Amino acid sequence: MLTFEQKLAILDSYPELERRNVSLGRVNYHLEQSRHEKKTVAFHLHPNGNGFVYGGLLRGYETDDKGMVNIRDYGEPELRSLLEASIASLSMFIPEAPAPGKRKKKPAAAAESLWTNHEGHTLSLKPEDDLWYLYAGLHLEMAFETLEEAEEYLAEEGFARTQG
Repeated sequence: MLTFEQKLAILDSYPELERRNVSLGRVNYHLEQSRHEKKTVAFHLHPNGNGFVYGGLLRGYETDDKGMVNIRDYGEPELRSLLEASIASLSMFIPEAPAPGKRKKKPAAAAESLWTNHEGHTLSLKPEDDLWYLYAGLHLEMAFETLEEAEEYLAEEGFARTQG
């Protein structure tokens, strides 16, 4: 388990997050550039070691009814992975699906595809449980409702399909 000071140092290392001291010695971190109403990435980090990170747009994390993941027992790699996924999920806005009949029909690929950018970074896009998941290695980066949304995001980020 990381100490309060270690958790603060990790969160302080993300320049896109704004630190806000709140009551009882607790600290929050906000992502002002969030493309969602939700701006709080880290909530009520407490000197006793407790705290929460927003995971409401992510899969694979146990969240409370507000979408928060308890990070009390997280180590540094787990905390960084969750923070990066949380920031990525809040940095991209997925609009509501258009009304039926207005979306262009495109056949959905049933297999994993690999995407690479000009710097050589590779991401994999996989369909699972009616969603499309984007992975960097074993780390979940983002989830999309449709293949089209995933492909649009990847293109905007400078990635091109290399396989599949």
